[in-house]
Amino acid sequence: MELSIFNQGGVMFLLRWVHLLAGVTWIGLLWYFNLVQGEYFKEADAGARSDAVRKLVPRALWWFRWGAMFTFLSGATLIYMKHLSGLGIMLGATMGTFMFLNVWLIIWPKQKIVIASAKQVAAGGEADPKAGAAAAKAGLASRTNTLFSIPMLFFMASSVHLPAIQTTLAAASKVSLVTTFGIVVVLQLNGMFGKTGPFTSVKGVIGSGLLLTVVLYLLATMS
Repeated sequence: MELSIFNQGGVMFLLRWVHLLAGVTWIGLLWYFNLVQGEYFKEADAGARSDAVRKLVPRALWWFRWGAMFTFLSGATLIYMKHLSGLGIMLGATMGTFMFLNVWLIIWPKQKIVIASAKQVAAGGEADPKAGAAAAKAGLASRTNTLFSIPMLFFMASSVHLPAIQTTLAAASKVSLVTTFGIVVVLQLNGMFGKTGPFTSVKGVIGSGLLLTVVLYLLATMS
């Protein structure tokens, strides 16, 4: 008897399962970094921060970046195999892709500089003068990912459960496409070259994420 897990339906289910497991790991740690660790670092003394950067942060970043990798790979495979082209899923996938690239091309490379600098200081050396700017760049990208995570999860889930945004990209309003994806691109560019602005505080980034979700939903459902 053929085990159902080995047929196409079973493979698709396993991909979804991996996508969820990896996604929970990735987004959970993203929120930990931004809502918990960052706030702790503001109150901790220099010694405690240095110890955490050298010992705790590298471990958390390992799970963080590989969670992002497997979330992206499993999600991209699902979209390819199921030929998904709904506006909701593609909008969520676009934000998820930007978030994945931010992790591997900005956050992780910049955090390596910060970690190495903390280890140099602990060993009696001098701090890397690039560490401050690297931490700021990583922080901006991380805040951008936190901002994106709220509407990204909304659109990933609603692509199945909200008929209003199941319209295919080909059938969607041109104005809707330009405005929704344009806003996402502008925010991504700000995350690479701009400032945190209202995303600096925890309340600010959560509030901005919820507002962005509402705005993108309204624009995506324009006729």
